[in-house]
Amino acid sequence: MRVVILDRDGVINEDSDAFIKTPDEWIPIPGSLEAIADLHHADYHVVIATNQSGIARGLLDLDTLARIHQKMRERIYEAGGALEAIFFCPHGPDDNCECRKPKPGMYLEASARLGIPLRDIPIIGDSLRDLEAAEIVRAQPILVRTGKGKQTEQALTDDNIPVFDDLSSAVACLLAEE
Repeated sequence: MRVVILDRDGVINEDSDAFIKTPDEWIPIPGSLEAIADLHHADYHVVIATNQSGIARGLLDLDTLARIHQKMRERIYEAGGALEAIFFCPHGPDDNCECRKPKPGMYLEASARLGIPLRDIPIIGDSLRDLEAAEIVRAQPILVRTGKGKQTEQALTDDNIPVFDDLSSAVACLLAEE
């Protein structure tokens, strides 16, 4: 099974320092839904792993998060794509859980549930914590400049991490390497 793991906010949809709290606030980045469809048509299973501390902060509840994810699934489906699974961490930065990136808990859960090894699979994110969690599980971290990606790129010390303008260009490169 070929798998790609994506962060959500800043990779698939516009990020917000005020958090994405409603389905109306979930706005896809141009080209991201089509990129997921391209992965799907190339027989990749697309998995989302996203920190959602807005739940711990009381900014949204699990029902609202489910509605946001339903909107995302519908829009991806309309673009011709599909998601294999969505994993999320509802905890805050001070909760010291194992699932909040940069800890690898969500990636390990995806590996266990889907029966996939994580070594060398592409994990695409826009933050240092996405890349750090990918490195812990020996996956292939990939940075996009959307969301917080431009700031992350400035702090990047590893020249071996590929950097792309957006999810669409990252996916195009990934599929061209096949």
